[in-house]
Amino acid sequence: MKPFLVSLTCAAMLCVSTMAAAADRITGHHFATRSEAMAPNAMAATSQPLATQVALDIMQQGGNAIDAAIAANAVLGLVEPTGNGIGGDLFAIVWDAETQQLYGLNASGRSPQSLTLDYFKQKGLDKIPARGVLPLSVPGTVDGWFELHEKFGALPMAQVLAPAIEYARQGFPVTEVIAYYFERNAEVIGEQPGFAEVFLKDGKPPQKGERFRNPDLANTLEKIASEGRDVFYRGDIARTIDAFVAEHGGFLSYDDLANHTSTWVDPVSTNYRGYDLWELPPNTQGIAAQQILNMLENYDLAAMGFDSAEYIHHFVEAKKLAFEDRAKYYADPEFSAAPVTGLLDKDYAKERAKLIDPNRAGKAYEPGNPPTEGDTIYLTTADQQGNMVSLIQSNYRGMGSGITPTGLGFVIQNRGELFALEQGHANAYEPGKRPFHTIIPAFVTKDGKPLMSYGVMGGSTQPQMHAQILINMIDFGMNLQEAGDAPRILHTGSSQPTGEIMTNGGVVSLENGFSAATRRELIKMGHTLQEAVGPYGGYQAIWKNHDEDVYYGASESRKDGHAAGF
Repeated sequence: MKPFLVSLTCAAMLCVSTMAAAADRITGHHFATRSEAMAPNAMAATSQPLATQVALDIMQQGGNAIDAAIAANAVLGLVEPTGNGIGGDLFAIVWDAETQQLYGLNASGRSPQSLTLDYFKQKGLDKIPARGVLPLSVPGTVDGWFELHEKFGALPMAQVLAPAIEYARQGFPVTEVIAYYFERNAEVIGEQPGFAEVFLKDGKPPQKGERFRNPDLANTLEKIASEGRDVFYRGDIARTIDAFVAEHGGFLSYDDLANHTSTWVDPVSTNYRGYDLWELPPNTQGIAAQQILNMLENYDLAAMGFDSAEYIHHFVEAKKLAFEDRAKYYADPEFSAAPVTGLLDKDYAKERAKLIDPNRAGKAYEPGNPPTEGDTIYLTTADQQGNMVSLIQSNYRGMGSGITPTGLGFVIQNRGELFALEQGHANAYEPGKRPFHTIIPAFVTKDGKPLMSYGVMGGSTQPQMHAQILINMIDFGMNLQEAGDAPRILHTGSSQPTGEIMTNGGVVSLENGFSAATRRELIKMGHTLQEAVGPYGGYQAIWKNHDEDVYYGASESRKDGHAAGF
């Protein structure tokens, strides 16, 4: 099966006169920033060129796609700490060439056992704070690495982590986008305990092109490489985290770290026009992308056209409906099992789609009653044996809580902010519970064969963009790179798993490239439009061309991304 290379007419495609292309390309759509990368043996696509190169180096040393993904993730935690690091959580979908099947890993951490819902009530809080010690949950990334490595890895972990350790000691030049986010993060968390000592120099964040070193992180990674995952969860690192958090009035403890485990889960799928999209079940939001596609499968999107108010309207309304279910049902399945099968039921999607008024934006929707039974980085790698990895990892809100334990070189995530404080809510805070999670890896198969590993970082942006990438390819005929470069639709203001309820229809933001006429029509339909710069996510993807036994790679032009192979 070859990638979607269909050239459609103006009626079905863009024909947008308002978008000025940055450069004239002799092939492809005018909005494409580059061609797809292609290689016969291996491919890596990450949000930072150094990480991509490390992934390729690891595979050329005899490592597989899993080793490469771990190595790239370790490097990204250093060079892009504004989105990820070993103080955060991880999710992955792996296509294993030997068994010819998909495996899902939930490496997200749980809330502190000693912190209760009553504490927040006593403090008069109706929402968990975004920064400081209260939103901390156990970092799951390191355990996720070792779970992946034990099940699939080929090289010793010391060899896999060696590039990140070397870059941490020798330093790396800070890229343009990361320099921008360093500055933004320093403004809001620069005063958090331990942050300035690691990430600020003379009180200032690193600038574009500045060589940044993190010797504390190098030492931490060396301990992990030589002593294994237990040094993080039961050894010196765990004790350091415990003491530092306690010193600053927090609850995350040594026992919370010592009791942590990751969970292997079965990915869930839905078929969209002949292609199977695989996501991980809650506590992630992956099935929201599948719910959106299930509803939109009832419409002829290609006939509507990409730059049409009709398509954008139907997409936004389907998103609103899916997010109402997301707000009500998505939570840690060990505490509240979501009716995943019912939520992905095609008949349920058809009934929900009937709620869409084709001419008017909905201000509010109720969650459905499905049939029941009983800031972030994304990377992807693929190797010569046919293994493919879809991996996403995050601190949440850029650099997370800001809490940076002395001598370790990383911040701890603030993922606990995403609990609700409403008693009885599926996602209500409870001790030892995994919070609702925004980060989601994705995978596409067709006729049982691995086809595409992809993801789009960016909070609530992610399921919207997962759906749009496939719609761009399947309905609008774009190739792997064009599907990511195409202007994006973003709806914000939906009801949330933290308890907020949409009453005003939310806000639609459109990237440059959608015409003024389309925007006017959307306003007439009752949509509130708002300009936004930057929240449209970060995309990476790998496609397997089985006919030629070749990998295609694509990377995000909005970030510092890079796709390459050999």
